[in-house]
Amino acid sequence: MPVFRWGQSWDPLRDLEREVDRLLQGMNFSLQGRSTRQYPQINLLDKGDHYLLTAEIPGVAMEDLELTAANGVLTIKGVRKPPAEARDDSFRRQERFQGAWQRNLQLPDRIDEEGMKAEYTLGVLRVTLPRSAGTVARSIPVTEGPE
Repeated sequence: MPVFRWGQSWDPLRDLEREVDRLLQGMNFSLQGRSTRQYPQINLLDKGDHYLLTAEIPGVAMEDLELTAANGVLTIKGVRKPPAEARDDSFRRQERFQGAWQRNLQLPDRIDEEGMKAEYTLGVLRVTLPRSAGTVARSIPVTEGPE
């Protein structure tokens, strides 16, 4: 008769994993397999006359979100609050980031910062970054120079 069957949970190991996660949560180093990426992850699309930046930030309320642009840097700040029913000691596993975060992004050259727009729908932030006038690429003729 087997002592351990695949698919069965072994609570002492899960408890140990939860306790190790809790102890290491405040340390400033990463372990193998833990994500070290900045939050939130973004996509930047070139749409011709503008860029479109998208960031997935589920669980962040719109009133806890702040965007600023200055000196060619877009700053996205926010706070993801824990669910009201969750206490720190009730988590069996916690993989989603909680707390305050900030991401600074270098804007592409020649962005009209005054014309920027942002909308937030269903956990996805969409920021429109219009190109300023005169940023359309122009052809430069090449002539043969002296030898």
